[in-house]
Amino acid sequence: MSVTHKSILHSIDTTGPGGAETVFLDLVEKLQIDGYKNFAVIKGPGWVEDQLKRRNISYLILKPYGFLSIPYYVDLFKVIRRNNTRLVHAHLLGSTLTYSILALIARIPVIATLHGRVDVNPNERFVAIKNRIMKMGVSRLVAVSRDLASYIADRKLFRQKDIQVIYNGIEESRYSKNTSQSLRARLGITNNAILVGSLGNVRPAKSYDVLVRAAAILLEETSPLKASGRELHFVVAGHQKPDLMAELQELIRQTGIEDNVHFIGFYDNTAEFLGQLDYFVLSSSSEGFSIATIEAMASGLPVVVTRCGGPEEIIEHQKTGLLVAVNDPKALANGLKLLIENKQFSDELAGAGRKHVESVFSFSAMLDTYKQVYMSILG
Repeated sequence: MSVTHKSILHSIDTTGPGGAETVFLDLVEKLQIDGYKNFAVIKGPGWVEDQLKRRNISYLILKPYGFLSIPYYVDLFKVIRRNNTRLVHAHLLGSTLTYSILALIARIPVIATLHGRVDVNPNERFVAIKNRIMKMGVSRLVAVSRDLASYIADRKLFRQKDIQVIYNGIEESRYSKNTSQSLRARLGITNNAILVGSLGNVRPAKSYDVLVRAAAILLEETSPLKASGRELHFVVAGHQKPDLMAELQELIRQTGIEDNVHFIGFYDNTAEFLGQLDYFVLSSSSEGFSIATIEAMASGLPVVVTRCGGPEEIIEHQKTGLLVAVNDPKALANGLKLLIENKQFSDELAGAGRKHVESVFSFSAMLDTYKQVYMSILG
């Protein structure tokens, strides 16, 4: 049975929690165009599906049969026709490739948002073919930072002038410091313990080994903390890859800081988690943007982040936060030590950081820009 309404299809090729997935969910839920209905197509059950249900968003699950599987593309083609789809918004490499192919068959425009360098990995299998498909099928390419846009252009995937940069945004009103002690109670530490936190799934690009080594350095050094009797703890929230987590646990054991470093797994409420921290740290070696960083700044936290791509466009060094070199535990430790031992400076950075997020990285700004893109394509 055909439908009378027109629709916009939103798709992402991952099913677990993360920054790209959060942007995908926010857009399919809240970017409304008069006369069009939003719906999502995902590849399997998981956190993304749970969120779609919670937000009451229409969706379908279609599982691929493998790269360039004809039955899978036939199924998607039928979904597009059945729902009178006039535009597709794809996130990440897998969905971008899938709908680039369908764009050529179904004659439908595709907006593709790439969220990190992993989306344009030069070591990807069949990379030349995939790049060619994307060039032919994508109507508008969006990068989440200028750094990522330059990387894409340097790879000669798209010309710099053909890439639109749209920063990810958050609803900053959701974030603030809170008085909850639930995280400290969960960890079995005192209420006056200082919490340094990080937020993000355990994967290689997060370089949590650098954070662990920085923690070991900081915990070894003499500071006013020891004289005051306050404990220093590091806590990381995010889904864990078992093999990588095993390596990190071994490193923690070797450095003898098991009592002070806590990997707690996925934490459903990021605002609640961040609101209980005293400081935020990002140890990544590569980030297309970093939603966690702007969430931390919106929460009123002083932040220390690595110069790993996107964060340099978020942070002004020593004005809204601290930037340190990648893969340098000592630099990360020194940045944290500076903030912990200088409360006035720390508070100044936190206040300026929150104001910067409110003015530049608001959810409404992201939504308005994407809406302009949609309207320019839909006519």
